Amino acid sequence: MDVATVLCQWATGGLAYLWVTTRRREVGLGYGWLLRSLYGAIAVLAAVTGFVFQPTAVRDLACIAMALCAGASLVRSALPTDRRHRATHDADGTTRTIAGFDPRWDIAAPLAGLVGVVAAGLGASGDIAPALHLGRVVVGAAFLGAVSDSMLLGHWYLVQPGLRREPLRELVRHLGGIWPVEVGLLLLPTGMIAVFTGSIDDGYGGLLGWFWAACAITTVALAAVAMAALRERQYAAVMAATGLLYLAILTGFGTDLVARLTLAG
Repeated sequence: MDVATVLCQWATGGLAYLWVTTRRREVGLGYGWLLRSLYGAIAVLAAVTGFVFQPTAVRDLACIAMALCAGASLVRSALPTDRRHRATHDADGTTRTIAGFDPRWDIAAPLAGLVGVVAAGLGASGDIAPALHLGRVVVGAAFLGAVSDSMLLGHWYLVQPGLRREPLRELVRHLGGIWPVEVGLLLLPTGMIAVFTGSIDDGYGGLLGWFWAACAITTVALAAVAMAALRERQYAAVMAATGLLYLAILTGFGTDLVARLTLAG
């Protein structure tokens, strides 16, 4: 585990779930501008960190390609000639036309990032089986992207309050669906079970193991409560769900990173 790989995972997962949302052609252009800029910057940071501290040629070059693809999509979405107008329906039934662009442009960046994630997953894994290590890195990218984009999209409802709730529900459903795979892979040997049994010393008398368990359980609980909140009709329910998802980012990153740091220990 190293910082460049985590940043590569984060950018890849975030950009992948950006496409999941933009493919609906419902969210305003500004949401895409925000996420492409954010994750493009993270991809650049991943490449720089990798080149400086722990070079992995394929991963680092893939991060550069991911940043360039995100930048190209950002520029394309800002061009007036490529803003294709479409009708959308607000919560009150009002029909209005907003600008958009071909969402297929958002596929290239996460595909480039996936190359880097796989390259990192195929790297040195210590005592962990290579296939298990690869699975953890790939699934971890999706997990981090789902929880991050859920929170960011929830905040976007402040800008676009008439947006249907289904795009946010979809991201939360994905988060809930990825969670058991993420946790399951981290439990498989050599995994967090060895921390609970004492086979692996976390350096804190098992405290990190219990902290990880608390993060994992809290993450799925927060996702479940956020989904329940989104079933309520009041607009305040969306903001309540967003607040819960903000907390889920903290526990979600704890679920992934605490385990990998402990097992890499």
